[in-house]
Amino acid sequence: GPCPAGAEEEDGDEELLGAGGPRAWTPQEKLLHEARLKAKAKRRLRRTSSRDSARESLSEGAEPGPEPGSPKGRAHDRRSRMGKGRGLPKKGGAGGKGVWGAPGVVYGYQEPDARDPNYDEVAQGDTVYATVVPELEEGELEKNVQPMVLEYFEHGDTSEVMELLRGLNLGSRRHAVPSLAVALALEGKASHRELTSRLLSDLVGRVVTPEDIAWAFDKMLRDLPDLILDTPEAPQV
Repeated sequence: GPCPAGAEEEDGDEELLGAGGPRAWTPQEKLLHEARLKAKAKRRLRRTSSRDSARESLSEGAEPGPEPGSPKGRAHDRRSRMGKGRGLPKKGGAGGKGVWGAPGVVYGYQEPDARDPNYDEVAQGDTVYATVVPELEEGELEKNVQPMVLEYFEHGDTSEVMELLRGLNLGSRRHAVPSLAVALALEGKASHRELTSRLLSDLVGRVVTPEDIAWAFDKMLRDLPDLILDTPEAPQV
């Protein structure tokens, strides 16, 4: 019958030593000892294989998952947190973020929204485009008006000067145009002064107002000491 492994080893030792001390193995004893060793190895192999199979079945049967109370487990839980529903996907699996919806769904007509970036401009009616010209600074005004006046002294066409001035945004500096024209006429010839007088008469009511003309002459009278440095006869002219 089967016996413990320790008992087998003790029997083997007694046969090896014998009662009178060490002696040689007989063929039968060698065969018996080899059979005992093989049986012992088989029993060890069966015990090891049974342990491994039990571990594998345990790992396959129960996969490790997040704990029920952990935040990760709650994030992937499809069940309703309000205690309602059967835990099925919302909308039956259709719709959601970044998808078109369930196959075969036909959407009805929706009124266009003017705030939609893809809104058709044709539906908005006629579009009016306006060119916004910034108001000229003081240095830019002199740079643009002075060539106009000097060219006017050559061709004498007041309508051309008015069109060019309308293309500029003079703003609150309209009074600077008559003042600059008179200052250039003082440095020029008598014909230039006559042309300047005609130009100022045509500009009033179209480009400048009578108040702008009055303000321009008041400024020239205040700046007369500076004008005398360039044109000594400025007071008489």
